Amino acid sequence: MPSQPGLLDSALSPQVSQAPLAERLRPKTLDEVIGQQHLLGAGKPLRVAFDSGRLHSMILWGPPGTGKTTLARLMADAFDAQFIAISAVLGGVKDIREAVERAQSVLSQGRRTVLFVDEVHRFNKSQQDAFLPHVESGLFTFIGATTENPSFEVNSALLSRATVHVLKSMAAADQAELLVRARGVLHAPALTDAARDRLIAYADGDARRLLNTYENLAGMAGAASTIDEPLLEQSLGEQLRRYDKGGDQFYDTISALQKAVRGSDPDAALYWFVRMLDGGVDPRYAVRRLVRMASEDIGLADPRALRLTLDAAETYERLGTPEGELALAQAVVYLAVAPKSNAVYAAYNAARAFVRQDGTRAVPMHLRNAPTALMKGLGHGQGYRYAHDEAGGFAAGERYWPDDVAPQTFYKPVDRGLEIRIGEKLQSLRERNDDAERKR
Repeated sequence: MPSQPGLLDSALSPQVSQAPLAERLRPKTLDEVIGQQHLLGAGKPLRVAFDSGRLHSMILWGPPGTGKTTLARLMADAFDAQFIAISAVLGGVKDIREAVERAQSVLSQGRRTVLFVDEVHRFNKSQQDAFLPHVESGLFTFIGATTENPSFEVNSALLSRATVHVLKSMAAADQAELLVRARGVLHAPALTDAARDRLIAYADGDARRLLNTYENLAGMAGAASTIDEPLLEQSLGEQLRRYDKGGDQFYDTISALQKAVRGSDPDAALYWFVRMLDGGVDPRYAVRRLVRMASEDIGLADPRALRLTLDAAETYERLGTPEGELALAQAVVYLAVAPKSNAVYAAYNAARAFVRQDGTRAVPMHLRNAPTALMKGLGHGQGYRYAHDEAGGFAAGERYWPDDVAPQTFYKPVDRGLEIRIGEKLQSLRERNDDAERKR
């Protein structure tokens, strides 16, 4: 990207000027890249690789529109290497074979090759394995791009030979800077602050989406002096209603759904759930939030809530949209009408706070593992009372805390749902412990 708005436009050939805006603004040098400073800033991994001249194989992992292809091209340019790009969606073994032949051809002339594989996770195991001998021999430097977690989607053999660099979605400030550069290239009307902010929220950190949308807006603006929200709404229409991940409306709607569930209002909960779907949220994200609610807001007051929510998630995976959404709606209603308890949630947070402020304490000898004769000889497990052998399956008076820590009470059942019974059971066990203490 040019360092100043407008400089690139005047130098463009007619052919280049017809290219999409995202292509025209593709950085020509590393210093023109906006964002990814955790990788490209001074002393950071990719900056060091560029500055040191040490070309290495890598996996670039990040959301769409974060510059994975651009960085691969810049890497090849910086080292005067041949750049070969393969799409794992469209390519296959034939393309890999041809890339190998091209790399061998230029290597005989003393030139290196960067082989870039987009959506590398789409290649199967045998296709990924086909790269290994050539990566190891140094025939080419392998750069794979993926939007999926490479730990799960890339073969361990290939992964072990490549450094994984994680790219982040473009920050709002970086997107604003990119729009300034784009305006200089297009000579477009200025965006109002409100329109700019909504456009940035709509792009959701995807630079390509931001630029493509802005280019369409500029084309619609005509003789207008500014691009405002009405023009944005006219251009994007239905899509603009769809809130974007990371925006305030996104999190506010999720918050409203959880509060409606917590407040036992099934109708309001359904309303906010449908608003989320209508807003374009991935139903799988909604499922994750519902599972969290089943644990945080219902917990042991109704343990069936968690299982029913997980069943709804599985049903959605089988049926997809829109049929599977009914199962999710069923879970929403169930969670809303179920008895509520945050006792486990509160207990977990209390336990975390206690451990965080407390020191690391030794495990008492009677609670230690004793799988070997040596450990038994050292007293590990000695004196431990096996609860199953005691009356009622409970070793009354047995202690399970570190020796120098007073027993704590983190979990306090509420008087709703199944936790009424759980509370009664715990009270009975505590009374038996007290009796055992008094008899000592």
